Amino acid sequence: MLTHHRKPVRLSWISTDLPLRSQIETAATLYQKDKQQFHLILQEPDLLDWQLESDGDLSPIVPLSHQPRLLWLEVSPGRAVMTMQGKSNFSYRHLWQKGMYGLSRYYLQGQSESLPNQIRLRNFTRDLTLVGYPLPEFLRLEYELWSEKLRLGNYVLLLEIHH
Repeated sequence: MLTHHRKPVRLSWISTDLPLRSQIETAATLYQKDKQQFHLILQEPDLLDWQLESDGDLSPIVPLSHQPRLLWLEVSPGRAVMTMQGKSNFSYRHLWQKGMYGLSRYYLQGQSESLPNQIRLRNFTRDLTLVGYPLPEFLRLEYELWSEKLRLGNYVLLLEIHH
């Protein structure tokens, strides 16, 4: 039986060797598909840009129009899939399995027929840790991202689910 719960979450993505970091805090719907299989669906919050004021302070710029995008995570103790989709020009899908190579696909919807619409990369999952019973509370995913034989960096994805 599929049960669901509405929970506050924090999702962080960090590069361990590049100056890249992203974090969102929002509400998500957690679906329990099986004893150890869960789906987590959240809507991407508005992305703010910042402008420098004349007094040196930073002030947020709220976008005029924002097409909401859904982030869908499927998690189990040995596997995770993350899909971002919406009506924008960019979406992606990552497949991670502990100790294995997986795929990271980025889809670009553009006006030009001559440009490729998909970028396909490989990832190697060094660690996947899912903590919490009967519902997950924490997911930590450490992986390397590769393009052919070129390593594009090491990354950590952290998901905290507050109960």
